[in-house]
Amino acid sequence: MKKYIAFIFFVIVFSCSKSDDTNVSSQSNLPIINVDSEEDSTPVYADVNFSNWKITLPVDENNNGSPDEYQPTDLVNFGYQSLAPVMPFMYDDVNDSSLVFYTYPDVSTTNSSYSRTELRELINPTNSRDNWSLQQGGIMEGRLKVVDISEDNENNNRQYHNTIVMQIHGIISEEDMEAHNFSSNNGPPLIKIRWIDGFIYSYKKSLVDENTSGDDLLETSSATWVDASTNMGYVGFEEFNFKIKASIGKLELQLNDNDPLVYEDVSLSKWPFENYFKAGNYLGSTNPNAFSYVKYYNLSVTH
Repeated sequence: MKKYIAFIFFVIVFSCSKSDDTNVSSQSNLPIINVDSEEDSTPVYADVNFSNWKITLPVDENNNGSPDEYQPTDLVNFGYQSLAPVMPFMYDDVNDSSLVFYTYPDVSTTNSSYSRTELRELINPTNSRDNWSLQQGGIMEGRLKVVDISEDNENNNRQYHNTIVMQIHGIISEEDMEAHNFSSNNGPPLIKIRWIDGFIYSYKKSLVDENTSGDDLLETSSATWVDASTNMGYVGFEEFNFKIKASIGKLELQLNDNDPLVYEDVSLSKWPFENYFKAGNYLGSTNPNAFSYVKYYNLSVTH
C-alpha cells in the first residue's frame, strides 16, 4: 500500500513538473517586456549644435530672388524640426541618429549656378560680416556619408553627379570693402571637399602667379586664383570622418585615419581673405533630374 501511495505521489509531482515546463516553453515566444523600453525609444539625434550655423536652401519660397535662408535662432533647440520650408531639405533620421541634407537644382546663390542645402558658419550669429582669418585659425570635424546621388548621363567619365560636403570659403573683410569700395564681399573658396564617384577630392585655391602681391591678391577670378585637386581616397557610400584644420600658412586635411594632406605654400601665406566654414550638400549639377542626399552624424567647429 505504501508503495502504491508513493507511486501515485511520484506521478502527480512528475505531471506537475511537465506541466510547468510546458507553460514555460509555450511562453518562450512571447515578447520580453523591457522596463526601460520607454526610455530606450527616445530619439537620438545627430550631434550638431546650430548656435553658429545658418542654413541655405535650394528654393526661393519667399520670392525675394535669392535662396531661402534660416538663421541660428530659427534652428537651435530643434527649431528646424517644425519649420515647414526647411523640413523637406534638412531633417532627422532617427534610425541612425543622422541629419539628412537633400538638394536638387533650383535656386542658386549669387556667383554660382548650383543649388545647395548647406550650413554656413556664423562666428557671430547676428552678423555674417564677422569672420575669421588664418591667423586666428579653426578646426571643423564631422562624420558623414553620401547616401544617394543621381547618375551622370551627360559625362562619360563619371557614373554619378558630384557634391561638395565641406568648405572653407573666403570673404573680403569689412576693412577691405571700405578701403576699395567693393560692391561685393564674395571671395573664392579656399578649400572644397568634393565627393566624386565615391572618392573624396580636395580642391585648394592657389595663385596662378605666386609673385602676385598687394591689392591684386583680392582679385577673385580664376585668372588670379585656381583650384588644384588631390584625390584623398575612396569612401563610396559608407560613413567617413573628415577634419579640416586651418592656421596661418598651413592647412591640414584628414580622411578617417589616413595620413593628413598638408598644404604649406606661398599661396596660403598670401591668402588675403577672411573665412568661414561650410558643411552640407552642394550639388554640382544643373540637370533638372539631379539630386543628392548627404547625412551628417556629427559636426563641430572650434577656433
